[in-house]
Amino acid sequence: MNFDFQPPKSSATIHRRSAPRTRIWLLLVLLALLLVPLFLRHSATSTEANTAAPETPQAPQAPPVPEIRKEIIKGTIAQGDTATGLLSEFFSAAELLEMSQQCKPVFPLSRLSAGQPYRLCLSDDAFERFEYDIDRDEQLIISREAENFSIKKIPIPYTTEVARVRGTIDSSLFEAVTSTGESDVLAMNLADIFAWDVDFILDIRQGDSFQALVEKRYREGQPAGYGRILAAEFTNRGTTFQAFLYQDGDHHADYYDADGQSLRKTFLKAPLSFSRISSGFTTRRFHPITKTWKAHPAIDYAAPTGTPIKSVGDGVIIRKGYTKGNGNYVKIRHNSSYETIYLHMKGFAKNIGQGKRVAQGQTIGYVGSTGLATGPHLCFRMYKNGSPVNPQRVKAPAAQPVTKANLADFTVHAEALMTQLTDQPKIQTAKAQPAASTSSQ
Repeated sequence: MNFDFQPPKSSATIHRRSAPRTRIWLLLVLLALLLVPLFLRHSATSTEANTAAPETPQAPQAPPVPEIRKEIIKGTIAQGDTATGLLSEFFSAAELLEMSQQCKPVFPLSRLSAGQPYRLCLSDDAFERFEYDIDRDEQLIISREAENFSIKKIPIPYTTEVARVRGTIDSSLFEAVTSTGESDVLAMNLADIFAWDVDFILDIRQGDSFQALVEKRYREGQPAGYGRILAAEFTNRGTTFQAFLYQDGDHHADYYDADGQSLRKTFLKAPLSFSRISSGFTTRRFHPITKTWKAHPAIDYAAPTGTPIKSVGDGVIIRKGYTKGNGNYVKIRHNSSYETIYLHMKGFAKNIGQGKRVAQGQTIGYVGSTGLATGPHLCFRMYKNGSPVNPQRVKAPAAQPVTKANLADFTVHAEALMTQLTDQPKIQTAKAQPAASTSSQ
């Protein structure tokens, strides 16, 4: 027997052995067909999620803010106007009384003056602010804050230009200034600066000249008069007078010459800025009304009715009243030696009364023709130790010069101003500072 013989395997046996392997492969293929689409769908979804912008919820839009309607009412205080009448539409009587009480220490509302401008600022027809120009330098501001009032006095916000003005006199300083296109107010201010050295009624001659560095004021873009005269020069009969504005330490700003000597003296040379002398100081004059010869120890200044009359020096009013001969008059004691009298006034300035102190250059009354007078004029008299003296011959001492401690600083200051005065200066623009006591109109 041949045991090496290996009979061939039958096909049935082979098929039975390979069938399980085939089924495994079929299951794997089916599983793959089922899983691949799921895998592809998951990948696509992940990619879309990564690239799509996230959606954020939109915040609700705020309602539009209503526009506040602003209104500014400009006006001028008329004769008889009061704060109560101007503001009664916005406040009760009790509120107006409270406002008046709060204003008293700042600026009493009883002092509102006819002719002064004011502004009433409204928001949606409701009161916001009241602005009143006290003078050309300060204004009163009244505003409402919650249940209280805010009351304050502030400098008027001006913009200024520094410019040079020059002119030559043909007949008067008044005409010389106005012929340059400037206001007659500037002529008055120049006359005030040199009033201690030049009598602009008697001393002026044809050919006299002037030049000045002056601040021109603007308010809300519109011309608003003049500020300070920083420096000035006036040539009269060949003699040149100079003035430089300077604040010496804690003293008020004042005018000094190039050497630091004060231009201010005990007495002004005249109580009027522009006028003419109709009758001089004399011991014998024929009176046009009484038709008698008598002494006229005074100077008569003919001037239009209403021309302001100024005190020639600091002093105290010792008489104010009316007599048949003098008309309305004021008598002032200046010191232990000198007194002055001003006669035939049309009327008196505000706050002028017996016992009141007055400053040099302060308006005390107005030219008129009361009493024994043939026309509007001022009869001005001066007494020394009780005896009449000619005011034109009184040599008044000057005020104190620049202190030694500040003299070097003043010299540099005056030289800089003189350079601008003699060379064509560039116009400078700046915010105006609170006005000094010498600020002009």
